[in-house]
Amino acid sequence: MFEAFEVIRNAPMREYTTLRLGGPADYLAFPRSREEILVLIQEAKEAGLPVTVIGHGSNLLVLDGGIRGLVIRVEKNMRNIRIENTRVIAQAGAMLIVTAQTAAMAGLSGLEFAAGIPGTVGGGVAMNAGAYDGELSRVTAWVECLRPDGTFVTLSREEMDFGYRHSVIQDRNLIVTEAAFDLTPGAEADIRQTMAELNARRAEKQPLDQPSAGSAFKRPEGAYAAALIDQCGLRGYSVGGARVSEKHAGFLINTGDSSADFLALMRHVQRIVSERAGVDLEPEIRVIGEEQA
Repeated sequence: MFEAFEVIRNAPMREYTTLRLGGPADYLAFPRSREEILVLIQEAKEAGLPVTVIGHGSNLLVLDGGIRGLVIRVEKNMRNIRIENTRVIAQAGAMLIVTAQTAAMAGLSGLEFAAGIPGTVGGGVAMNAGAYDGELSRVTAWVECLRPDGTFVTLSREEMDFGYRHSVIQDRNLIVTEAAFDLTPGAEADIRQTMAELNARRAEKQPLDQPSAGSAFKRPEGAYAAALIDQCGLRGYSVGGARVSEKHAGFLINTGDSSADFLALMRHVQRIVSERAGVDLEPEIRVIGEEQA
């Protein structure tokens, strides 16, 4: 099974997430094309194995018991980026940071906000990633996806049904294989200056030197998750090796080796903010896998 592909058995998922947490995946595959994704899924289905698709693992908490079945990681090999006039077309595994830099080199503006987002194009369009008043929904032209029935479909921006940290990808169980972004011509120096300024702001305010999965919670309507967490006295609060960042309360950082601790911290923060502020925080971090028996 999976003999024709690059696959690791019992892969330690802590090595494939920015949180540096997670038990083993039964099989971890690194496809080189959309066709390989399709064949991997077909082989897994024939073997009765569940399939999980991930990108860079920057928005992911894998539980200590690991992940049963096949995990497909698109980030390693599916990274091609090409320019067609003012359009940037990137495979799902291309990092958003690299895609933004490629656009800058071509003198194309519109992805500056993404120059510090440590995720992939696939994950980015699936959750409509954004930062500093920018969102991928504003520049996305189309997204190519693999359907559960094994066919490919190209969705327009309108068909993506973008919302805050949401798209139709999540609703229909689609797998992103490629996406195109329509950008605006600009001076490379100006584009790079904007990117540098945004990244400086990010480094000043966020704990980029410690393992995290980015913003832990979505922004609630009319408020900010970090401000609510801070107001509830949770800045610096810890459960084992998991801690609310002192630098930015919207970030939960990992200094240990327990996904259970991290999950407990997430739930504690949600409970306290709900009790004291009357706001139910929705996780932005995707939790997958099994808890340890």
